[in-house]
Amino acid sequence: MIKALTEALFYNVPMAISTDQVVLNLQKHFSNVEGNKTREVGLSLYGLFAVLGGPFFFLASPKMRQTLINRRLRRSRIDVFQDMARTKGVILAGYYGHWEKGDEEENFDNPVYQRMKYELPGQRDRSGPGEKPVVRETRRDLKPTVFVGHDAVPEETDVIVIGSGAGGAVAAASVADEGHEVLIIEAGSNYPSARITHEEARMTAKLFKQGGLQTTSDRDIMVFQGHVVGGSTVINNGICLRMKHEGLVHPDAEDVYETWASMGAPISEAELAKSYEAVEQSLEVSEIDPISGRNNGPHLIEGWKKYAAQSTDPMDKKAITAWFQKNYGPNTPDSECVYCGYCNTGCPYGRKKAMPESFLTHATSDDREKPARILDRAEATEIIWGEGANGKRIAEAVKITLRDGRKRTVRVREGVVVAAGALASSNLLIASGIERSGRNISLNIACPVVALMPEDRKMNVWNEDQMATYVDRGDYLIESHFQPPMTMAMLVPGWFEEHFQRMLNYNRLASAGVLFPADRLGYMENGKLQLKIGEPELALLRRALAAMTKVHFLNGALEVYPALLKGQTLRRDMSDAEIDAFYEENIKEPDDVVLSSSHPHGGNAINEDPEKGIVDLNQRVHGTTNCYVTDASVMPSCIRVNAQLTTMAMSHRAMAGKRRFG
Repeated sequence: MIKALTEALFYNVPMAISTDQVVLNLQKHFSNVEGNKTREVGLSLYGLFAVLGGPFFFLASPKMRQTLINRRLRRSRIDVFQDMARTKGVILAGYYGHWEKGDEEENFDNPVYQRMKYELPGQRDRSGPGEKPVVRETRRDLKPTVFVGHDAVPEETDVIVIGSGAGGAVAAASVADEGHEVLIIEAGSNYPSARITHEEARMTAKLFKQGGLQTTSDRDIMVFQGHVVGGSTVINNGICLRMKHEGLVHPDAEDVYETWASMGAPISEAELAKSYEAVEQSLEVSEIDPISGRNNGPHLIEGWKKYAAQSTDPMDKKAITAWFQKNYGPNTPDSECVYCGYCNTGCPYGRKKAMPESFLTHATSDDREKPARILDRAEATEIIWGEGANGKRIAEAVKITLRDGRKRTVRVREGVVVAAGALASSNLLIASGIERSGRNISLNIACPVVALMPEDRKMNVWNEDQMATYVDRGDYLIESHFQPPMTMAMLVPGWFEEHFQRMLNYNRLASAGVLFPADRLGYMENGKLQLKIGEPELALLRRALAAMTKVHFLNGALEVYPALLKGQTLRRDMSDAEIDAFYEENIKEPDDVVLSSSHPHGGNAINEDPEKGIVDLNQRVHGTTNCYVTDASVMPSCIRVNAQLTTMAMSHRAMAGKRRFG
């Protein structure tokens, strides 16, 4: 089936590798993905087999197969067929994710890259003024001695921290600072920069939850989360935005602190500001160097300024345009970002100060009397409770399943911190008897808009930081972004020869994505995220995509390719009214457009009232004495901006210097 689909999708185009090689690439890719997701993809292929005509699809010519795909998938309004149409991305990954056996140098002549005129970081000319040489630095990698072997799992410890990402790592460092013995449990494996390569398919399979194929239960929205020591901080772009920050956040945007207070979660803005400052100082957060986003970054800002200048909407006029603040510090030759463009599959150069290079290193330092230790490839499945005073529960132990299926139970002398991420923490608490967990989950949803620039404006955006600048419009954000070939191929819309030609123009593409809130629309059911966006969110999406399209055209784009399932093209001779009408006509439901999120939050909301939230103002689970939640799941509503920094600050606020245990 994979071969037949490949022959159809690439019919009449000069492929750089054979269809058989695409099949081999995908077999290799799926062998690296853990869990049941590959079985789900396999079932989708069986479904496609039936929908596309059964045995006739194999017997038909590739051209006839294209006709069947066009009729039954690309143009369909039936939800299940639209979901099947997304399987196209799997085939594209098999082609554009091609990797010759070996490391980076063995792929300098990778035929797919050669056809696209794409250069790997080690090939790039960095001899110009201000350029940063591409050099690996692995000195920040966690030492092997900080890890607990699966045959040496302790029977007891002071505190267990479940999760090693933004919330868990900060909590672990804070608890360890108070002299407690800490065991950090992480479901993913350890992938230090020394092990990270530029092989997109392998890194996606190894570092992402469900190999980067996790979706909401109805498959309308991709949900990207890290499945690795360090969590999503390893596979994100290091963006550090506060919920409220003068000069960096739209002045008329929702005041999240006021919203939370009205809901029963009065978090002190001054208190959280101190935690923001402490985290930013630890991570040496600073504005990125403009050379790292020299083309795609200014393209967004300059285009927006032209758009705002002709707009009569005060929200457009007041919009913030800025370069991102990131945790790439300090700006020294052995630490500064080398803008390779591979942030989302881990930093191979050891430059980003993700959790392994910062708070986890601090927590596990041998300089302390009781250094924290990390048990990776181990999933916490249940918290065991005892009976405490006043009928409150006491966390006494955590049940763990190791990667090979063995079960362990580790007792705790003092307490448990839950920080496995909004979805996994909710599932764990539900399994532990916190029945109302997993409600009111929010997403910041992203949707890309790609543009073709003139021939004399080759952008070469792949030789830059993936995300450099942003526009905060108040009700939505626009963020510049670009991806290496495999991931970019799945973001660039279009079918057949048209998609192939767009990828041949890879060097001329500019790209940005709109980011809009889906506030408290989701909940966990049977371990999966149920979330359906409605007309209010779709109306905002249409307006944001129309604005970004106009921004592209105002800054010189010839064509714009919004991430619609049908892959339509918008051209620069279209009027503003025609652009608006296009989106009104073509986005009727979520299945019409490609949506993703890397920012799930909520599910275990803070609230003074135990009937309205899961944790109290100190982030302790209501009705318990020694169980805290310190990840993004405690956020009562959508925070609208990238969630990494706020997750860390909330964890710091809850745990640092508070002596919650002992």
